[in-house]
Amino acid sequence: MVKKNACVFISGQGTNLKELLKSSREYNFPINIKYIISNTKNAKGLKFAKLYKIPFHILNLDKIINLESVLKELYKKKISLICLAGYMKILNKNFINRFNKKIINIHPSLLPKYKGLNTFRRVLENKDKLTGCTVHYVNKRLDSGKIILKKKVSVQLNDSEETLKNKVQVKEYRAYSESIINIFR
Repeated sequence: MVKKNACVFISGQGTNLKELLKSSREYNFPINIKYIISNTKNAKGLKFAKLYKIPFHILNLDKIINLESVLKELYKKKISLICLAGYMKILNKNFINRFNKKIINIHPSLLPKYKGLNTFRRVLENKDKLTGCTVHYVNKRLDSGKIILKKKVSVQLNDSEETLKNKVQVKEYRAYSESIINIFR
């Protein structure tokens, strides 16, 4: 199997990155992670880039110079897929247009419900019975791209934002890898 080259964008802990790296080591998984980008220099997830000896870059996509250098590097590495994994910045429209390949994101709610931030708080405030995660294509509107896959979890009366986050993250780890398999089938 010829694997496609992928880049993962992170901002924090890198737990989804870690799971994608594990999946990418499997023979039949369709991608190899060749590049990692973080918008924060102290992102804990960068330890995985160092551990797996994957080149990484700290960036500010708001700067035109940085945008050009990132695009140049993505094309040089023949990146076919960008995975946003806990990346807490909105990609600018120019970047999305210029990359012109697949960009996907994982969001901690059952989209189209609860786009943006503070999803677990909103789930609890609205007394929802179900929540989960959604993997979707990135377009120019926040959390509005075509949905690839959703995974659901039940909300219990004693759930807090933290317990919901933990339950949803377990689903995220499987959902992201399954979505990538579906994309390249």
